[in-house]
Amino acid sequence: MKSIRRCGRSLFLSVLLAIASATAVPAQTAAETPSAETTMFPHPNDSRWWLSGQVNLISQAHGQFTSPYQGDNSLRPDPEQALSRLWTIYTGVKLPGHTELLVDVESAGGRGLSDALGLAGFTNLDVVRNPTLGSAPYIARAMVHVTVPLSEEMVTRTPTAFSLAAQVPARRLEIRAGKLGMADFFDVNAVGSDSHLQFTNWTVDNNGAYDYAADTRGYTYAAIVEYGAPRWSLRFGEALMPTVANGIDMDWNIAQARAENLELELHPAAGLVVRLLGYANHANMGSYEEAIGGFLAGRDPTPDVVASRRPGRVKTGLGVNTEHTFPRLLRVFARAGWNEGHHESFAYTEVNDSAQAGGDLSGALWSRAQDRLGVALVSNGLSGPHREYLTLGGQGFLLGDGTLRYGREDILETYYTARLWRGLSASGGLTYVDHPGYNRDRGPVLVEMFRVHLEF
Repeated sequence: MKSIRRCGRSLFLSVLLAIASATAVPAQTAAETPSAETTMFPHPNDSRWWLSGQVNLISQAHGQFTSPYQGDNSLRPDPEQALSRLWTIYTGVKLPGHTELLVDVESAGGRGLSDALGLAGFTNLDVVRNPTLGSAPYIARAMVHVTVPLSEEMVTRTPTAFSLAAQVPARRLEIRAGKLGMADFFDVNAVGSDSHLQFTNWTVDNNGAYDYAADTRGYTYAAIVEYGAPRWSLRFGEALMPTVANGIDMDWNIAQARAENLELELHPAAGLVVRLLGYANHANMGSYEEAIGGFLAGRDPTPDVVASRRPGRVKTGLGVNTEHTFPRLLRVFARAGWNEGHHESFAYTEVNDSAQAGGDLSGALWSRAQDRLGVALVSNGLSGPHREYLTLGGQGFLLGDGTLRYGREDILETYYTARLWRGLSASGGLTYVDHPGYNRDRGPVLVEMFRVHLEF
């Protein structure tokens, strides 16, 4: 165990030294680096149609780690390896009146370590927690995107699969409606939001305490309205919640089940972005205190949060998300989040408070301008009722060792992504997890990662 800790600490120190050395690189290095194709095929900015896609393969493995006991929802202590497979086809068309129609087809196959159980900060964002869903293709997104101009001045924007226009009004109203991923538009971060080329951990690529509305695959039906201006923007989203925690079916009774999301995005200085998030989830949620009470009163053999579910309960949360791009090849980011811990974690993961920080470094330092080296630290925590529920033997949709000697789940992740040719890249990385599943009696565990990614 001590050797694993020494490995994680020495790796972290090595990456910090590499990042610190970036300040010695002349600012013009990045500007002098020639641009390179980042997809297999070009995507003209003036085309009415959009067609692109991606394939992401992530292989992860860990060795044996300390585990005096385990439950049904524990990360398994014996050595294991898992491979996930994710591909997506993005399509879109520009219609008259600043309107776009976007439809994406996706397939998520393979599996995660221990079937994605036993960690709040699970190590692979591409994994669908319910393996019984299979890998048959499905409609991931199907939405209408309308831009309402509020000024004549136009600004340049890089077209993406979610917004096809190369130029948009400097002040505008953007409306999206249909099936979509809330994490595509809220709590986004240029340094830590992409499991294809960056970090792979659930609570690094997203704010772990942001229990955003989604089905098991990460999608929902929603409407998002956003006001955009040169120095700030404000977006509001109303979305459906799943019928059960982390379930695949959505609850259409919006009087008792829905999610409100509000985010203010500020650009106070060049290279600096700050996002302030608040949300409220209404759903058929259970109460940890009621589940504990039922167990202590002898009504239930173990605490059962499912048995305590009531329609219309509300779970609220807050988040802050910031990123800064330095002119010398270095980018840094940080997030912090909190949600009330009386009602059960319902849609994303079992985290009640989270704090993270990290960054990435351009490979231009060693004449590999398209490569990236990244490192991030995250610390996840539980509320008092949530941790007592697990200590008494309760199970969430991700966690449940049978008992618990609580400690914060602390995670260090590093990766190196090498651009091989056009849209083809390969990555290697390590994730060190102390107190997996918030349990001081288990772990630590070191997870190795190898990834191949193709953009076309």
